[in-house]
Formats: sequence, structure tokens, C-alpha cells
Amino acid sequence: MKARTPLNLILCLYSIVCFGYANTPINPPKKGFSTSLIKNKKAKTLANVAPILTATGNQSYCPLTYINIVSTINITDPDDTGTDAIYIQISSGYVKGEDSLYLNNALSHSTIQSIWNANEGKLTLKSPSGIPVSYADLESAIKDVQFNNTSITPNGIRNFSISIGQANYLPRNGHYYEYVPSLGISWTAARDAADVRTYYGLKGYLATLTAADESQLAGAQAPGAGWIGGTDASKEGEWKWVTGPEAGTVFWNGKGNGTSPNYANWNSPNEPNDSNNNEDYAHITDPSVGNPGTWNDLPVQGDPPGPYHPKGYIVEYGGTLGDPVLQLSASTTLTIATISSTTPASTCDAGTVTLKATATIGTMNWYDTATGTIPSGTGTNFITPNITTTTNFYVEVAGCPMTRKSVEAKVINTPTITSTNTPVTHCGPGTFTLQATPSEGTINWYSEIGGNSIGTGTSFTTSTISNSTTYYAEAVNNGCSNSTKENIDLIVYDLPAVNDQNIAKCNGQSITLDAGLSNMTYLWSTGATTQTVDIIDKGIYTVAVTSLAPENCTNKKTITVVENNTPEIKKVIVDETTVTIELVKTETYFEYSIDGINYQSSNVFTNVPSGLQTATVREINLCSSDQEQFIVIIIPKFFTPNNDGFNDTWEVKGLLEYPLSEVTIFDRYGKLITRLSSYQHSWDGTFNQKALPSTDYWYVLKIDPESPVLKGHFSLKR
Repeated sequence: MKARTPLNLILCLYSIVCFGYANTPINPPKKGFSTSLIKNKKAKTLANVAPILTATGNQSYCPLTYINIVSTINITDPDDTGTDAIYIQISSGYVKGEDSLYLNNALSHSTIQSIWNANEGKLTLKSPSGIPVSYADLESAIKDVQFNNTSITPNGIRNFSISIGQANYLPRNGHYYEYVPSLGISWTAARDAADVRTYYGLKGYLATLTAADESQLAGAQAPGAGWIGGTDASKEGEWKWVTGPEAGTVFWNGKGNGTSPNYANWNSPNEPNDSNNNEDYAHITDPSVGNPGTWNDLPVQGDPPGPYHPKGYIVEYGGTLGDPVLQLSASTTLTIATISSTTPASTCDAGTVTLKATATIGTMNWYDTATGTIPSGTGTNFITPNITTTTNFYVEVAGCPMTRKSVEAKVINTPTITSTNTPVTHCGPGTFTLQATPSEGTINWYSEIGGNSIGTGTSFTTSTISNSTTYYAEAVNNGCSNSTKENIDLIVYDLPAVNDQNIAKCNGQSITLDAGLSNMTYLWSTGATTQTVDIIDKGIYTVAVTSLAPENCTNKKTITVVENNTPEIKKVIVDETTVTIELVKTETYFEYSIDGINYQSSNVFTNVPSGLQTATVREINLCSSDQEQFIVIIIPKFFTPNNDGFNDTWEVKGLLEYPLSEVTIFDRYGKLITRLSSYQHSWDGTFNQKALPSTDYWYVLKIDPESPVLKGHFSLKR
């Protein structure tokens, strides 16, 4: 083994040759440790090449087994033949308490000590004496590193990183993550310190954790909790990454009830809570108060000593423009073999079925028994032999008995209909409740023989049906049917055609009520069961009319019996030849007459002849009536005393009916001409047997001493 060049000198020379500046750590580090950079233009130019790690061994993992994590491993370093330590970490998918790495055949690797850190999911292979271990010995030991999971149902993928340095390596993005302890450091100091750190030429920055695997590796699997590069100091509630390549990317809006446009991993639904209105910086929560790797918000100085007192910071390396392309780490992947899904299948009565399954990796074998060793088939699909009863078959990832799962091949009996309630009847339009009983399963309902199912279940209620029709029932059992549909007859019976009535009767009169339909059964509200019933009282009467079997449909008829009021004449108003009969209370069922023969619905009569007459009002059913006499007096407007036989005298018609009546006639100057009475009831146009001239004359009419005086004028024409 050639002499080993001091590591700090190697890094310095490597930096000078490759980057034009030298690493000058505070304390000379061992190879693989982080350093800070300062420019040194006077440094000598010497060749130095960083080591290169390559590995193969992506494979599947069977539960409860032990498996080597690599098939091959090569460490190439022209400048060195060994190093202090190699770090092997479960970089993604790690399940603490179940996953572990250990060095198999440890006695055959006497130059190497293995240390397993369950918190970080990391196995360290190092020199027990401090003397560098040769790459050859390390390669041999790495080949003997094995992975084991203690769960009988593990799942997922495990990525392994094999690194020269202590920083955690994430194969997915090629970045490194380093926890730097620094008790009480502020966020701004941590940001500045991270910014000047390097890792084999990769520039450091306060970590930006943008995905779950990154947050797991740099947080939950980090050796300590500390600051990360997120803040909402520039705008309250708008959390951004402000360091590294992701600077300016918003990852959270709001407080504990906020939202993330991509990825965030706050400790609880209440975080960030901006306690005391000054918590603007993201910090990985101490495991004693939160879920490992989750975040909380703190003031720039953190809190006083206690769980929220800053203890360090997380530095991320990689992704910065100008970073060298390194192969300081190698990685392999184990995919845990599991049956990820199974699809059972069924057949009706008997036959073969096709079962399906998928696996995370590998080939699947199918078995007839739970413990069989000779497969009956392979692949994602398996066609069973002919079966007549439900049978379980089994599938496993080839070579992994612990993955075996049962898949049911079900035999379903084809059902029959054992009973229905056909025919179903209904009196008049309405809904029908249909019933059918299957031997197994349930019932599908149809409104037509070739239509689509309109309902499922042993009972089905239709919409309103107006005419007799047929529905159909089909027994089904988990998709199996004999395709025979049973008829269910729906019969709509007509209701008895009854009509409600309103009947008027006279007070105290007995009348007969009639249900109106014969050959039925009857039930009156009076208790009578005959088609007709005699009643004397007014009121509302009902009769339930029921048709005979098989219909037995009932319809109700309502008869309202009323007694009309008795008419009562208030007064008869005579206006010349127009007569109006006024009543105390007017009803539509009253009719009127002035001759006792002809009746009308109107209480007004016109062109009534003069004389004594009788006004009559009666109830339309002749139950009651009222009468009152009245006289019509007709006063002529003119007369023509020329002895031609027409209007030769002036006479007040009807005056004969008033023996106390008197009419006084005056000329236009007020001179009394004559007096008329029931005995002398006409005037011939003379005064003292001399003919008076054609002109207007005035009259004063008084029917009797108690009546008012009626005055007017008329014309004498010759």
C-alpha cells in the first residue's frame, strides 16, 4: 500500500487544480468531511482526483430474509488506496424499528469496525484503530453488508447510499445533507455559515427540503435538529425558500390552516403559528416535542434554552451552478417483493375462472394450496381448473413464500324466484308495491320484458300507474341469473263513479238522499247501509260506495243539504211604471212576481200597468214566500180634448184605489181650475163650461192626508 498523502493537502491541491481556490478548514478534516473555502492565489498547482464510487445490485427483497445490498462495488482513487470510513445509509424508504443494515461475516473483516445508527438509518464501516482502511478491504466488507426487515408485511422501496463522507446522500437528486451542531446559533448566522461550507467542491447552503424523501433524509434521519432555509420575513404568511437553487420558491401560504403549492412538512395542524408575532424562520422540530423531521417556526434567535433552543443547522450540497460532477457516492435499490393487488373472480354454478394479481417486482407463481411448493401456473393471470364450489387459490412472488396470498375463485348459485305477490291490484290510479322472493340473492325489476332494470330489491314501489300493465321480476345472485323473468300483473280497478251533490230543502222537510249507483254496498255517515236514506236535518252527509268483489273499490260521495232562508219583503218602490221589490235579505234562490203567475230572478219590473197589485217573493223550492200589495198611479203628460175619442180627458189612473185622494189643477198663473177625487177623477179641459186654451197646467196630488204632496205639470193640446 502506497504512502497516504495527508487529506488536508489533497483537498487543498484538488481545489487549486480544479477550482482555483484552496479549502482551509479550521481543523484539518479527515477525508470526506465538509470544509470552508477561501481563495489562495499562491497555492501550488498539484494534481488531485476525487475518489469515484460505483456499485451494482438493484434487486428484490423477500420479507424476513437477509440480502446483500450490492453485487459489485468499486472505489477508484488514483491518489489514495484507502480512507478512514465508509458510510452506508438507507437514504429513502427507511422505516425505523423495522429496517437495519449489518456487516455479515464480521470476523473475516478484522480491519473494519461496523456501527449501526438506527436514528439515521446509517451503517458506518471504519477503522477500529484510526489507521486508514484500504479500499480493497472496504469493498470486500461492503459486499457483505446485508439488509433486513423484521415485518412480515413490509412494503415499498429502499434506496441505499454508499459514501466516502459522513453527509447523507440522496440518490434521487444527487444532493448531500450535513447536520452541523452549533448551540444557540441564530438563523441568519446559520444561513451565512452554510453559505461558505463546501463538500468536495460542492457549494453549501441552508437546506431547502422540497420533497418527502429529502425531508426524511435531511430531517428525520439527521443526527440533530436545526435551521433550514425557509422564512416568511419578507411577507407575513408567505413562506419561501431563500437559499440555494430554490431561492424565491413559495412553499406555504398562511398559518396552521394554510395551504402548500408543492410540499411542506409542518409539525402539527397548528404550525406555523407565528407565536408572539415574530416567528418567521423555519426550524426542524426537536424530536422531544414533535414528529421526527417535521418543522416549526421560530424567531430569528430561536427560543431560550429548552426544546425550541437552536442546536445547529442543516447544510445541503448540490444543484448550485458550477458545482463539479462527483461520484463520491454510489447507490443501489431494493424493491420489497409483495403482492400489491389481487382480483378474485367468480362463475355461475360451475366452470373455470381467471384470477389476477400484481406484484411490486418479480414473477408470480400460482398454487392450488396454501403450502404447496409446485406452482400450477405463473404470471399475472391464472385460469383455474373447472370448479363446482368456491375455492381459494394462492399467489406469491417467485422465491418469496412470505408473500403468498389467497385469491378466491367463487362459485355462485344461479337463483330462482320462489314466490311473488302477483296480481297486485289498486283501486284507481296509484302506486303499486311489488314483491318477489329469490332462492338466493336479490331481485331486479323491469317495466318491460326487454328493458333495463328499474330497481333492485325484494320489494319495489312503482310510480303512479293509471292503467293495468305487467312488470317483471328477475332473480340475481352476485351477477348470476337464469334470465327467466316472472310476470307481475298490475291491475287498476275503476272507482265507483260517484258525484258530490248540493241539495236545498225546506225547513222541517224530509228528503231522500241517493248514493246514485246500484248494485254496490253502502255505508252512510248516518250508519245506514242502503242505497238511499231519508233525512230531515240539514248538514253534510257522506256515503262510502264500494264495488262488489273482486274489485272491492270504495269511493266516497258527499251530499251537502242546506235549508234556504225565508224571503221577507222590506218595501215595494213604485216609480211611475217601474216597480222594485226590496227584501230584508236577498238570496240567489229567491224569485219575484207581481201577478202571482210569472216569476223572474230580477226584483225590478218595468212597464207595470196602473192599479192595485201584489208583489210576491218565493224561495225557488217553494218552501216559503212573502207578499205585499202596491198601487201604480199613472199621471198623463198631456191630453187632447178634441172629441176624437183619444186622450179627450186628463185622468190620473189608479186614483180610484185611493178614496181619500185629491188632485188640484191650476193654470199657469196659479188660478184654481178644478179639483179631482175618487168620485170626480177626470177633467175635460173646460172652466165654467168654457174650453180653456192650449197651454201648460199644474197639478197638486195628495193620496191621503198623511201622504206627501206630489206636484207636476201637463199640457193641454187642441
